[in-house]
Amino acid sequence: MVMAGGGGRRRLVRGGRRDGRTLLATLHLISLLCQALSEEPRFAEPIPNVTVAVGRDASLPCVVEHLGTYKVAWIHIDRQMILTIHRHVIARLPRFSVSYDNQKTWLLHVTAVQQEDRGYYMCQVNTNPMISQVGYLQVVVPPNILDDDTSQSAVAVRENQNITLMCKADGFPTPKIMWRREDGQGITIDRRKKVSVYDGDQLTLTRIGRSEMGAYLCIATNGVPPSVSKRIIVDVEFSPMIWVPNQLVGAPAGTDVTIECHTEAYPRAISYWIYDSVMLLSSKKYATDTTENSYRAHMKLTIRGLRDRDFGNYKCISKNSLGETEGSIRLYEIPMPSLPPKATEVRSGASKEERVVTLPPSPPESDQPVANSNILSKSSEKRGGHRKVVGGAEAAASSGAATPADRLSPAPGHSSSDSSSVVRWPMPHIVVAGVVVALCGKPAGAH
Repeated sequence: MVMAGGGGRRRLVRGGRRDGRTLLATLHLISLLCQALSEEPRFAEPIPNVTVAVGRDASLPCVVEHLGTYKVAWIHIDRQMILTIHRHVIARLPRFSVSYDNQKTWLLHVTAVQQEDRGYYMCQVNTNPMISQVGYLQVVVPPNILDDDTSQSAVAVRENQNITLMCKADGFPTPKIMWRREDGQGITIDRRKKVSVYDGDQLTLTRIGRSEMGAYLCIATNGVPPSVSKRIIVDVEFSPMIWVPNQLVGAPAGTDVTIECHTEAYPRAISYWIYDSVMLLSSKKYATDTTENSYRAHMKLTIRGLRDRDFGNYKCISKNSLGETEGSIRLYEIPMPSLPPKATEVRSGASKEERVVTLPPSPPESDQPVANSNILSKSSEKRGGHRKVVGGAEAAASSGAATPADRLSPAPGHSSSDSSSVVRWPMPHIVVAGVVVALCGKPAGAH
């Protein structure tokens, strides 16, 4: 009985210990829950500043820990407008909405952002006292050129006068305005310096010249794409001017000739040719051509088959609304150039070989011996060589005129102690000498 009673007491003690530990764990859990429920809400991180281009969507996050039964509200401070409370949209603006991720982040959504949405936004929790934090929504706007405040697309000014070009643009941030020429040429400032780019919404061109005519680009940029530009054409007006490269032109009768003039004018000029008080048009006799480049023009007139009546003074005329001018070209006749004399071909050689020598035209006849004229030498006489004159030489021989062979041949009756010296012979003697050499092996009259 005693032993049995002792075992029962031990079992009761062990059971009591287990119940006590369970009770302590339950009390600790309740304590933690109470502590959690009693902890005040707080913001886990600040609201970031958000930048968005107009027309795009934006979201502002508000992260709250230990919210409990409290509620979150969004307020646009600049408008003093309550936008949302908890999950409900209060403002009557369909572009605003709110979402919750079931943990701790509340998102304010703004679709198709407008410029009036720019400003400070407050995330507020209705504790006592209230807690809140603020973020900024920046709305940027790409540049836009204001046509009403900008110069027209085409402007005109007289040469040597002043002109001011205007260009205005809006956007956020405020756009920067710069000017440049479309052709890449420099912009002349105050007639003292040239710049490739000029900054400012006004561009003043002082005493503008014709070389400054062309397209100017007004470019607006603020770092928000895209940049925009406007093209402004500046026309510089002046009366025609003409210069003639050659005022005297000579040509032979029966040939074709081209004369030309260069003109500059704006507005565009009417250009034409006048001869003998008659305007010349394109025809079989005349060909007119005008090549234009901006305010410059190149005029050409071709006259075919020149005759006596075609020689005289021709006028190129250029005319526009501001005036007219003319240039004069005198066309005169020159002789037809003569053809150069033809060379005479002489063939010379020995019995076994032959070569061709081309001789220049004959100089005036002279009684002086010809230097280096050892064509007929003693050695060639002994070999029985002969000379053959072709073409012009034969014709000259038949007419009795002097030929290269005449000038290189020994004369009859001329002797020398040296048998290899050269004397001058007329053509008949050369023929006789050739026959004698061929038959006897020794020229006639040789010693």
